[in-house]
Formats: sequence, structure tokens, C-alpha cells
Amino acid sequence: MAFDARAARTLSPDEYLTVDDCPGLRLVASAKFRTWTYRYEAPDGRKRQMRLGRWPAMSIADAMAAWASVRERRMAGADPAVERRDARRNEAKTQELERMGTYSVRECIADYLREHVDVNRKARGAAYTRQMLNALPDEFLDRPMQDIGRADAFRVIVALQPTAVTAKRVRSELGAAWDHAVDAARVGDNTPNWWRQVLRGKLRSQGMMFQGARVGIGRRVLSDNELEDVLAWLPNFSPLMRDALTLYLWTGTRGAELLSIESSEVREEADGWWWTIPKAKTKNARITAATDLRVPLIGRALEVVRRRMALYQKGFLFPTSSPSGHTDQKTISANLYYHQPYSNTRPHITRPRLPNLPRWSPHDLRRTVRTKLAALGCPDDVAEAVLGHVQQGIRAVYNRHQYDPERLQWLSRLDVELERLAAAGRRRAG
Repeated sequence: MAFDARAARTLSPDEYLTVDDCPGLRLVASAKFRTWTYRYEAPDGRKRQMRLGRWPAMSIADAMAAWASVRERRMAGADPAVERRDARRNEAKTQELERMGTYSVRECIADYLREHVDVNRKARGAAYTRQMLNALPDEFLDRPMQDIGRADAFRVIVALQPTAVTAKRVRSELGAAWDHAVDAARVGDNTPNWWRQVLRGKLRSQGMMFQGARVGIGRRVLSDNELEDVLAWLPNFSPLMRDALTLYLWTGTRGAELLSIESSEVREEADGWWWTIPKAKTKNARITAATDLRVPLIGRALEVVRRRMALYQKGFLFPTSSPSGHTDQKTISANLYYHQPYSNTRPHITRPRLPNLPRWSPHDLRRTVRTKLAALGCPDDVAEAVLGHVQQGIRAVYNRHQYDPERLQWLSRLDVELERLAAAGRRRAG
């Protein structure tokens, strides 16, 4: 039939008009639009429908011209709808490749931090990773990812090699960032991840610099004589330091755990006082097999906790005005260093100095607890449970024992041993 504009306007949804001498050309109505389409049989025998344009923006004359063009290709054996689809896909792919070619290392890191690190890590760890990666040179960060070759990756890591721990961490994070960009289709699947390969096995820490010399990797265990000196010296510390170091020795818990203790986590049970650390507050928070950490409070540990519960009836027992609400490990480490005989912090201030022992840190007390438990005959499984370590491999799957009676038994024996050393230290101190 001849085209009738008035009839076109009054079409109901799903109705259509045909055009004389243009087989397959239709004006199809929807609720909002009138669309010129070409309906035809493809070479494979399937019925296809191809949109040509919208009326009235595309007039009848323009629609007939477009119909003639695509019909000519169809008569030549082509499939116009498939051709158009493939052309659009190729154009989108070309645009994506062009975009990938300008996707910079800085953008890659920003996306990795926002979409993975911030989502899966605690705020403090995420902030450290962000600071570390954003400190890389601008000339590296502003380059397209696709342009980074093996030699470029090598130069970045070699520049950090004097601090091997940082170099290894940066290499690991950049490798993860590269994988994230590939997985998110921001760069091509064949983008090489050189960070997984450069300097593998060659980044080894020589330990921190101390008084102008390398002191090696600090993994100290205090001897009995050193423990006697430290225990005898505890009263010289501030109450905060004395209580924190006491809990390190009498519980074996991590600094982050003991300093975030809350009164609601402590209660008296049938066999004594227990501190239950929620799994979410432990280092094992993301390990499926991990559970809340149960810590029996014995001897001086119980004295410290009950005294602080009397002072701070609600909330943290080591409170501060910091955003976390509690004292952090850095405060304890810095305060301990401040009292060491070799400390040059504020040298003009007179303060009591610790005995002249080889350099040690609060975390060395946790390592000392583990060694002491072994020396007392504590089974490895129990000692590891006391420290809050999660069993590995098949043992983690089948051994679900919680070790509460054993924790109580062996921390009680540790209490006796520590008090013996404290008494010996007092006698030596005079």
C-alpha cells in the first residue's frame, strides 16, 4: 500500500504498515516510536528483522533508499543484520583497545585500591598499601600499563632493593594490581605481568640498621637471666607499659589483641576468669577455620585486667582518644625504646633506663612465651593454640578441639615459672 502518514500516527503498538514495491520494508509501531525495519530471510533460512531508522526523522524516501541498500547486500548473499552487528562489535573492540592503550599505571593502582584493597583489608592495612604504592615515581605511575616491560619492572624493584621487605611488598601488590586490571578487562588478556617474575628469590632482608650497623632479622628470645632483669625492672615503667608488657608475658597474645581488650570480653566461668577475643579482632579474622581466641587469665594477667576493669567499667581497658579508641602497638614499642640504654630519643630528658640487654621489642616477649612453653614440656599443638595460631593443612580440617583445659593448665605452669624468674630477679637487684 502507499504510505499514509495519518495512518502511521494512529498505529497501535505491535501494528505495522508495509510499503508498495518495497518487499520486507515495514513501519512498526511501539508504545512510543514508529520504526522503519527490513524483514527478510537470511542465507541460513532464518527470519531476521533489521532496524533502519525512526519515523518521522527518517522519511519514506530515506527509508526506501536504506531498504534498497541493505536489500542489495542481501541479494548478493550477505546477511545485513549480522554485518551490522559485527561492525558494531569491531568498533567497540577498537575503542576498548584504544582506551586500554592509555590506561595508566596510576589508574590501575587506584582501581585496585578502591575495588580490592579497601574492600578486603582493614583500614590501617589499606592505608599503608595506598601510601606505599602512591609513593612510586611519577614517571612510572603516569605511563600506560601496556608500555611497562620487564626492564621497567626490574628498575622499579631494584630502586627499592636496599629495603628488601618494602621491595617484596611493592612487587607483590603490583603483581596483584596487574591481575586485577586484566580480570576487570581494563587491559588485554595478553598483558604480561612481569612483577611475578623479576628478582624472584633475590630480595632478602639484611635486617634493620641499628646504631650504624645491620642487626640482622630481629627474632629475639629472652634468656632466663634477661627475663629476670626485665621482670625486676617492670615497676619502673608507667602503669600503661607495666600492664601491657605483663599481659604480653602472662597471655602470649599479640599486641593488637591485648591492647584492644574490652571489659565485655572478660568474664568469670566455672574454672576461672577467661578473656574471649572475637575472631574479627584477631590476625586470623579472614581464615575460615579460625575461631574466637580463648585466653585464661591467671596470676598477674588477672590482676591487671581486674584492676583496669575497675577503672574503665565499659569499653577498652587501654583507652585513648585516638580514632581506634585504644592504645596501639606503636605506642608500646616507642615507649620501650625510649627507656632502652641506647635510646637517643630526647637525650636531654633524664629517665630510668632498662638493663643493658641486646636489643629487644615487645613482640619478642610473645616469642619468648612460646619458647618457654616448649621448655616446660607443653605439646606443640597446645602451645600454638595458646598463641592463637591456626593449624595448617589436613590437621586444620579434622582437629577441631578447642584446647581450653590445656590452655588453662599450661598458662598456669607458665605463671609459676615467670614468678620464679621474677623472684630471682628481685634477689639479684638487691
